[in-house]
Amino acid sequence: MFDPDRECPTYAGLLLVGKNPRFFLPGAYVQYLKLPNTSLTDIPQDQAEISGDLLSVLRELNTRIKLLIQTGLTQITSLQEKLLPDYPETALRELLMNAVMHRNYDSNSPIRLYVFSDHIEIQSPGGLYGEATRENFPTRNSYRNPVIAEAMKSMGFVNRFGYGVQRAQALLSENGNPPAEFEFDEHSVLVKIYRNAS
Repeated sequence: MFDPDRECPTYAGLLLVGKNPRFFLPGAYVQYLKLPNTSLTDIPQDQAEISGDLLSVLRELNTRIKLLIQTGLTQITSLQEKLLPDYPETALRELLMNAVMHRNYDSNSPIRLYVFSDHIEIQSPGGLYGEATRENFPTRNSYRNPVIAEAMKSMGFVNRFGYGVQRAQALLSENGNPPAEFEFDEHSVLVKIYRNAS
């Protein structure tokens, strides 16, 4: 967490033990918007800039995920009903933790967590990294921020098994949600998660 050659903290050091990481890393926060419909031009119902040390950010993201999920009764048979969330919590958590872990902290852009009436978008600064390409994603991955990844594993937020996206897709399918859609360019990764149709 400290670079002896430059005699300064690394990004991981600033994020894990820094009092104000955004002073040194202006983009190290999550921009949260909750919108009433499907357009960014709508007036938000809620908004926040989620920042601070990494543990504080991860805890607040966990809380926000729990608050935005709505659960309703779905008819299984004429005599049986089942509680079904509009999004599986663990899938959202996997995809959001992935954005925090793999983002490019050189960028001044935040992670964007936008909640629309019919879907959720998570946009992370930094394109695919290392061995990951459009052709082999999500079966191949590389850690842009290995110290941050290890810290998130130690804090219990990720497992570092390398199949988080595949697990999220399986959980979405089990819950009746469409598969998450990914869009890549050299500067960002965007994932769209659509609401359960039930």
